[in-house]
Amino acid sequence: MNNDILDKITFDTGGLVPAIAQQHDTGEVLMMAWMNRDAVLETLEKGQVCYWSRSRGKLWRKGESSGHVQRLVNFRIDCDGDTLLLLVDQTGVACHTGRHNCFFQSVRDGEVEIISEVEISPDEMYGNKSGGK
Repeated sequence: MNNDILDKITFDTGGLVPAIAQQHDTGEVLMMAWMNRDAVLETLEKGQVCYWSRSRGKLWRKGESSGHVQRLVNFRIDCDGDTLLLLVDQTGVACHTGRHNCFFQSVRDGEVEIISEVEISPDEMYGNKSGGK
C-alpha cells in the first residue's frame, strides 16, 4: 500500500477520521463511522469496508455479525484530508437499528419524527445480541 494515501489523511489526536458511507448508485447517505489507519488500509486492500469501533476499541468489519456488508466502490478524501467519503454498494441495511440508513430522525415543526421504518429487527440481524456498532 502506498503511504502517500495515508499521508493525505488528517487523523485526529485519537488517530481517527470520520468516514461517511454513501450508496454509490443512488447517492443515499447511509451512515457515518470512524476509521483509523488500520481500517483505512484494510478497506483499501480488501475492498470491504472496515471501521474502528470506539465503543469496542477494535476494528469493526461492517457486516461481520449482521451479514449486511459494504463493498467499496470509491474511496474519497475531502479537501482538508479530515473527512472520508466511501461510495459503497450496501448489502441489506446499513443501520444497527435495522433501518436502511442511520438518518431516520427528522426535525419537523420543532419535533423529532421517525421517517423510516425498521426493515429487519436487530434481534434477527444480530442473533439476539445488542447492536452492531
